[in-house]
Parts: sequence; C-alpha cells; structure tokens
Amino acid sequence: MNKLIAVFSNLDMLEKRMAATFALAARWRYHRRLPVSEPGYLIAMSRPLILASTSRYRKALLEKLGLPFECAAPNVDESVLPGEDAQTLVARLAHAKARAIADQHDQGLIIGSDQVCVCDGRILGKPGTVERAVAQLMAAQGRSVTFYTGLCVLDAASGHAEQLIEPFTVRFRQLDEAAIRRYVEAEQPLDCAGSFKCEGMGIVLFKALEGRDPNALIGLPLIGLIELLAHHGIALP
Repeated sequence: MNKLIAVFSNLDMLEKRMAATFALAARWRYHRRLPVSEPGYLIAMSRPLILASTSRYRKALLEKLGLPFECAAPNVDESVLPGEDAQTLVARLAHAKARAIADQHDQGLIIGSDQVCVCDGRILGKPGTVERAVAQLMAAQGRSVTFYTGLCVLDAASGHAEQLIEPFTVRFRQLDEAAIRRYVEAEQPLDCAGSFKCEGMGIVLFKALEGRDPNALIGLPLIGLIELLAHHGIALP
C-alpha cells in the first residue's frame, strides 16, 4: 500500500512539474512575441506580422489569410511631392509607412500599403465631404479610373524590403447627379479614394472591372501580398 501511495504521489508531482513547464513555455512564447498556433490560423508566425494601418478595410482583408497579426498607426505625411506621379507616390508612401513602424520594433515583418485613384491623369484623394464625393463621381461617369496600390513588406531586423505596385481599373457607368447623390448619401464613402466602397454598394456604379485582384480596390492586394510574404519565407497555405 505504501508503494502504491508513493507511485501516485510521484505521478502527482510529475503532473505539477509538467504543468509548470508548459506555463513557462507559454510565457516564453509570449515574451518572444511568437503566437501559439490557434484554430483559424494557417501557421504560427516565427516573428510578428504588423499591418502599418488602422484601416478597418485593410484589417478585414488581411484576416482572410489566416495569419496572426497586429495593427499600428504609421503616422506618415501623405502629401504629394512636387512632380510626383501616382505610382512613385504609392511606392514611396507604402515603404515610408512600413519603415515608420519598423523603427519601433527590433524584429517583425511590417506591411505598408498606400493607394491613390487616377482619373484623366489627375490624382483623386479621399473626398472628406459629400459634395467632393459627388464631384469625384460625376467626373468619373462613363470613364475608366485606375487605382494604384503600393505594397511593401519590410523586415524590421534586416531592413530588407520587398515592394510592388498593383494597378486596377474601374469603368464607370453613365449616371446622372441624382443617382450619384443617392449613392453617396446611402453609403457615405467619404474616407475612400474615388468616393466609393467596392466592398459595399459601390458595385452599382461600375460597368466593368479590369485587374488581377479585386481586393486591390479595397486597399490591400492579397495576391501581391502573398507573393511578397513568400520572398520573406512565409509560404501560404
């Protein structure tokens, strides 16, 4: 009987030691910022993945890839430089946003993205007001508008960056001002370049879409992002 009691006592002690070991391992992973694999994640990241944006649209898109990540505001001046064209602008700002967050971390992959809308060679920003949104959409009626999205994935530890520019063209229907105002009042696309939300009712404005990745319209081209992540050793799925 005494031997049996001793066996159970040893088993109990072993169980406590294992529990302590697992708790220590979990704390080590936390402090190393290595997320434990959980249901819904394709892989457990070996280094932090940070989206240099607080846009709810980009966050929702990145969640589709099944990777653990966090968001951070880059606080970058997005003013256009003299003589700067759309593609140069989005490439520069995507890198600047990633760099701004990388400067705050010793390690991690930082995703920077920036988008502009171009109509007749003119860069269209976020309208900010109903009247500006109506004006932007009126100017686009019956025309093709191209969206350029700059994408950058930067390794905070090494400073190495992979970049691309993703174009996507929208051909607008010919609509009158009353129809456009109904759309703007209904959806309030005041924080969206081009004055529409393609993830919402914006589809009612379009005649045709041309491009390899419709996610680019929302601000984060996932096909291109998967390619850039692969260059940094993150293979999906």
